[in-house]
Amino acid sequence: MQILTTKRVWLSSPHMGGQEQNFIKQAFDTNWIAPLGPNVDGFEQDIENYLSENVQVAALVSGTSSLHLGLKLLGVKKGDEVLCQSMTFAASANPITYLGATPIFIDSEQETWNICPQQLEIAIKDRIAKGKKPKAIVAVHLYGMPYNVEKINEISLLYEIPILEDSAESLGSMYQGKKCGTFGDMAILSFNGNKIITTSGGGALVTNTKAIKDRAIFLATQAKDDAPHYQHSEVGYNYRMSNVIAGIGRGQMLVLDSHVQKRRENFNYYLTHLDEFNDISFLKEPKNSFSNRWLSCIQTSSFELREEIRKVLAKENIESRPLWKPMHCQPIFKNNLAYTNGVSETLFDKGLCLPSGSNLESEDLDRVVSLIKTIL
Repeated sequence: MQILTTKRVWLSSPHMGGQEQNFIKQAFDTNWIAPLGPNVDGFEQDIENYLSENVQVAALVSGTSSLHLGLKLLGVKKGDEVLCQSMTFAASANPITYLGATPIFIDSEQETWNICPQQLEIAIKDRIAKGKKPKAIVAVHLYGMPYNVEKINEISLLYEIPILEDSAESLGSMYQGKKCGTFGDMAILSFNGNKIITTSGGGALVTNTKAIKDRAIFLATQAKDDAPHYQHSEVGYNYRMSNVIAGIGRGQMLVLDSHVQKRRENFNYYLTHLDEFNDISFLKEPKNSFSNRWLSCIQTSSFELREEIRKVLAKENIESRPLWKPMHCQPIFKNNLAYTNGVSETLFDKGLCLPSGSNLESEDLDRVVSLIKTIL
């Protein structure tokens, strides 16, 4: 059995800034060990200030719960259809099924790797012609790259289908100078352990009005009626973020911009040292887009080369990962309708995520690059 003695290089590990424990200590010192409190309020305000655009933020237990509540607040119910970007993590699609609705999957465009405007409009026209106008669109800023905001929003307005913007991977990214998380009718954020900032687990729902935020918080706290006793007139959920982990989030917000800068530096390092090789390519920023480069990804010339690189890195204790397997290729969704053009399947076959954490050191990056160069 091989014993690995080299340092482990992770794909995207948590990176603390140093101030998180101060906020956590405040929670303990004041006994705010509950799913409400000053850190929750402060964390929501920090995010609202960061995103600007007069948004309202509700801090929840996960990005998935945020998607679930967002879809519910958009009126999605049993029997509805929701258009969902196919190339994404399963959490973008699973909440649709929680509500008894059906995900209809839309393929990617090559320019951004995100939801394809042409396939989206084809799908909308086809579903309307069949008497099934979709109830919502779930569009994802994949790996921190903004989706084609202008075209997708035009389609949304034209057909009057709201967008739930999945910004789980794109906090700090921008389109035309405006922060991701502010383009949809609603948006969600994720603070999972591998995200650009983390609360170990957590998420947020971003809305346009205080009334919607208040409604989200009501549903997220078991939908308790305004009464001196426990009274419930509708089904609620246990989705509110705790004051303790919100303290981690407050500390992380202080280093968000530096994390974005470091991840962009990682990408530029890979680009500078590997772009000369014809057998790999990088996703460049389209005009008007600014990516947080949550993960630095390459597309290889073949599945075989992708696997060779991945296995060589793994042998040297370096974590990498294939791009997301499209939802329309997943066993659980194999019978769902999908409007495809082949882009996401090609990206899955040939794409690889490289180590991208904001806590990577220069020798970590050099190890990755040197190993890939020996193959190329």
